[in-house]
Amino acid sequence: MNINKKYDGMITKEIHLNYRLHLPNDYDENSVQGYPMILFLHGSGERGNDINKLTRTGLTKYIETHDDFPFIVVSPQCNEKTWWTRELDSLYALVNHVKSELNVNEKRMYLTGLSMGGFGCWHFAERYPELFTAMIPIASGTEEHIGFPERVAILKDMPIWAFHGGKDPIVPLAEVEKLRPYLGEAFKLTVDPEGEHDVWTKAYENKEIYAWLLKHTKGN
Repeated sequence: MNINKKYDGMITKEIHLNYRLHLPNDYDENSVQGYPMILFLHGSGERGNDINKLTRTGLTKYIETHDDFPFIVVSPQCNEKTWWTRELDSLYALVNHVKSELNVNEKRMYLTGLSMGGFGCWHFAERYPELFTAMIPIASGTEEHIGFPERVAILKDMPIWAFHGGKDPIVPLAEVEKLRPYLGEAFKLTVDPEGEHDVWTKAYENKEIYAWLLKHTKGN
């Protein structure tokens, strides 16, 4: 089941975030185990006020044709005048809101995103390293400002599976390669040698990534 929703809240600033919510077919708010959750961050082309843009690409497109998808999926929409790396506190507030409203298994909370959303993943996970169990950033790296890329070292114990195109003309492969020295053995990188920027379509259609996520439980 897919639902378009809006979150209005307040932390250090007023927050208004449209988001798309997917619930598993067997969703039961009284389930003892709870449900694994994925936060998906879209790319720059899906910014704006039309929530239906989110169904054009990435994970939100995939689950449109896979009703049996077993995760709660939260897909917020970024305002067209900003970037995910500037909205980390808003994302944190949204995640906490969803956790309070739905039966989320907090030991199985995962993060993924593509392009601009992949950059958002690296920065969001670094800001709140205790929040997520595993992460899949695609076609991305980190913004060059104080402390990066060294600051990703805080994620050295987090299972991270990154995807990138060897011929990406927008975000060169070097952008993710430069993070490798600061990450641990739990980091792996899959490179499509002939891939350009859009390696996410193939990645999100690969059912192995969802099985990989579910192998990881916080504290295990």
